[in-house]
Amino acid sequence: MTVMWILQTYLKDACRIVNGLLKTALGPPPGSTTSLSPAQDIAFRYESVKCLVSIIRSMGTWMDQQLRIGETYLPKGSETDSSIDNNSIPNGEDGSVPDYEFHAEVNPEFSDAATLEQRRAYKIELQKGISLFNRKPSKGIEFLINSKKVGDSPEEVASFLKNTTGLNETMIGDYLGEREEFSLKVMHAYVDSFNFKGMDFGHAIRFFLRGFRLPGEAQKIDRIMEKFAERYCKCNPSSFTSADTAYVLAYSVIMLNTDAHNSMVKDKMTKADFIRNNRGIDDGKDLPEEYLGVLYDQIVKNEIKMNADSSAPESKQANSLNKLLGLDGILNLVIGKQTEEKALGANGLLIRRIQEQFKSKSGKSESLYHAVTDPGILRFMVEVCWGPMLAAFSVTLDQSDDKLATNQCLQGFRHAVHVTAVMGMQTQRDAFVTSVAKFTYLHCAADMKQKNVDAVKAIISIAIEDGNHLQEAWEHILTCLSRIEHLQLLGEGAPTDASFLTVSNVEADEKTQKSMGFPSLKKKGTLQNPSVMAVVRGGSYDSTTVGVNSPGLVTPEQINHFIANLNLLDQIGNFELNHVFAHSQRLNSEAIVAFVKALCKVSISELQSPTDPRVFSLTKLVEIAHYNMNRIRLVWSRMWNVLSDFFVSVGLSENLSVAIFVMDSLRQLAMKFLEREELANYNFQNEFLRPFVIIMQKSGSAEIRELIIRCISQMVLSRVSNVKSGWKSVFSIFTAAAADERKNIVLLAFETMEKIVREYFPHITETESTTFTDCVKCLLTFTNSRFNSDVCLNAIAFLRFCAVKLADGGLVCNEKGSVDGSSSPPVNDNAPDLQSFSDKDDNSSFWVPLLT
Repeated sequence: MTVMWILQTYLKDACRIVNGLLKTALGPPPGSTTSLSPAQDIAFRYESVKCLVSIIRSMGTWMDQQLRIGETYLPKGSETDSSIDNNSIPNGEDGSVPDYEFHAEVNPEFSDAATLEQRRAYKIELQKGISLFNRKPSKGIEFLINSKKVGDSPEEVASFLKNTTGLNETMIGDYLGEREEFSLKVMHAYVDSFNFKGMDFGHAIRFFLRGFRLPGEAQKIDRIMEKFAERYCKCNPSSFTSADTAYVLAYSVIMLNTDAHNSMVKDKMTKADFIRNNRGIDDGKDLPEEYLGVLYDQIVKNEIKMNADSSAPESKQANSLNKLLGLDGILNLVIGKQTEEKALGANGLLIRRIQEQFKSKSGKSESLYHAVTDPGILRFMVEVCWGPMLAAFSVTLDQSDDKLATNQCLQGFRHAVHVTAVMGMQTQRDAFVTSVAKFTYLHCAADMKQKNVDAVKAIISIAIEDGNHLQEAWEHILTCLSRIEHLQLLGEGAPTDASFLTVSNVEADEKTQKSMGFPSLKKKGTLQNPSVMAVVRGGSYDSTTVGVNSPGLVTPEQINHFIANLNLLDQIGNFELNHVFAHSQRLNSEAIVAFVKALCKVSISELQSPTDPRVFSLTKLVEIAHYNMNRIRLVWSRMWNVLSDFFVSVGLSENLSVAIFVMDSLRQLAMKFLEREELANYNFQNEFLRPFVIIMQKSGSAEIRELIIRCISQMVLSRVSNVKSGWKSVFSIFTAAAADERKNIVLLAFETMEKIVREYFPHITETESTTFTDCVKCLLTFTNSRFNSDVCLNAIAFLRFCAVKLADGGLVCNEKGSVDGSSSPPVNDNAPDLQSFSDKDDNSSFWVPLLT
């Protein structure tokens, strides 16, 4: 008896059972005779569906136990669950760390001869602080500062953390990763105390991690590694193109260490794999293969030990390693590589394991049961069962109005989505999700019943419970949420978005006043709104706008049904609707990207509707971005790539009202993002402002171009100290505006440009000296303005001013962010009067060559 034959026998039995239950659930074929009474027939059908639900529920329960989903779930969306164990790395060249309390320069009270009792009292107090720190780091630091055992400056606290024995390394990492202002300054001082000059990258990261363990929260790790990358690039300015490269490579090194030295990883990453995974990370270019090969050998031969969860048993399934450090999903976002279902879907490996189990049991009785612990076996079971289950649940839900039967079917759908989603069975998952979405009947609300409202509740539950595994299926769920909101607004008598997005601004104001007069449909039953007529007529599930595919008259019966169904939808409150979007903060790295992609697709469908454009999903995109703006940089960067393409696509819409609404939404996000401080050598602000540049260069609408200038002016002047790398995008926008064919756009842009050069010139080159070149190119474009001679002359005067600054050496960036080494005084305090330059000589060509 071969193992394959045994497996096939099991699957045939399972298929036979499920198909038998399906036939019973569907009842006797039409035209056939049966001795069962109608009540007995209904009872048999119900019990059959109940059995099918029990089967899929038991599969899900067993799967959760094997994968330990309940144990590894972190409610606050933490994307890592491990930290670095640095015990094998010495803290000094001789393996020791100098005791902080005996440093006379740090503790001046011991610089003179002190009594033994004083030393004893001091040490007791210090140990008390250390003990408190090891329980609650922030409280411990506060106690030590208040008791004068540690100075109150970030540098002194950082020195304490770096040099004191007895501190818990895990707690040091947690404290360094905190986002509070003082803790963040301590972390920066701690990292800046390292000198990585001349160190290769592998040695540097090992040296850096010797004194603490990386915390278990992804955002804390992100803050620490972000600063480490900046410091390494400052110490080794010619090592990488930017700090982004060092930042991504640091994550990649930690991931390699986990892969190479964890016994649960069977298929080890090869050197070729490591080199391939790090392609294009150096600002789109590849790092030298020799460099990556040496780095690979260092990590593989000399382990940086990882401290995995001590409570986790050694027999943990291999796919649980995907959560070790939480770095696989993060790196997949960087290099665009999708995770492969190796351990879960490798049939050959599964058969080999089953064969080994049977060989070990071959000498025993045939009546023994063999326990299976590999969740991969479940894939075979689901593949033979999902079709009959889908048919049984769908037909019963469609034909029956019995509350018990329909609730059982919806429970079956929820369990089936959970199993297929977690197992990564995309086709089966999408089939179940699509079926539930169609049964909501939101596309033809006049025909809705209570069971359809229950299907809406099931959709919301699926979104909350299995959001991390839905991927492309999010589109169906988000479409349902959009349609719910649309129906609720119609029921309240609110004006439709189309009344604002399909007419000119003047007409919109007039139409708004009229449309606001719609009474509540649920109270009055009015049909003055054409959108209501379209919804009552209904449409197909896949139609972009309901009612488009179903022309015809609306009967009074349909009207009454629709009004009654709007009252049914009151069971779905705004809290339930918004909870799905607020819950996005708890989605993991890959899930949030899939969520944003799906929401963008739904929003584009809404905005491009020829008869009923809507902005519901667009406003939700802005909310989602706000909710998730504190995600780690790698995840946020991938999210923004999706959002950026969306805003550019819709911002170039031919519908001016839609484009204006989109640009205002982008402005809200940009203002929020510019509140975040950008460290040196990073490019986040520039990436965030890039959609404005693309739309400014490609848009044929003068209104949109003018709006962009006003948005950028507002953002720059209110957040000037945080623009940093964004100056490149700002000057690109103003350069495009300087060559614009509209006079008001040119003048508006130059007005802001004048203010920037006069009052905020030191900020232009504080992070990157090349932005000075962008500023000069922008001013040169203004000198060619054909609309206003004052603009040309003032632009020439500003070029003269820039030349003076260049000649004086005032464009050298320093670590404190000052352009000329001073405390960055206003330009007009120590520069000649700019107007005097324009009046000094009418020959503008004299000044321009100074910069060429």
